[in-house]
Amino acid sequence: MLQDFKKFLIKWNAVDMAVWFIFGAAFATFIKSFIANIIMPPIGLLMWKVDFSELFIPLDWKQYPNLKALEEAWAPAIKYWVVITDFISFVTLGLIIFLLVRAITKMQKKEEKKPAPKPADIQLLEEIRDLLKK
Repeated sequence: MLQDFKKFLIKWNAVDMAVWFIFGAAFATFIKSFIANIIMPPIGLLMWKVDFSELFIPLDWKQYPNLKALEEAWAPAIKYWVVITDFISFVTLGLIIFLLVRAITKMQKKEEKKPAPKPADIQLLEEIRDLLKK
């Protein structure tokens, strides 16, 4: 494992890692927004017109008509819709990253399989060797 980590540090430089980190953070934000604003509303519509943004359990056990009233009262609450949305975002992002890494790995393996062409002087020496063997 330590050898793999050393190879990773040598293979990638800090700028590449920083760029990928920033790209990953931006992509994660996009996926979270996509799930919350595009995917969850139709699912809520299919589930008897549930608005996921209004699903919460107030911890003071009072009744609040909506999330805005709860937040105005500064009441503590478990906003489980956030957890559901974040979990779906996490799984989606994980799947996309898995597929991306898998595709990159396949491309790297294809490049490794191609033998490097031998220099002309080596080819010439091999031909001379083969002729001498005959």
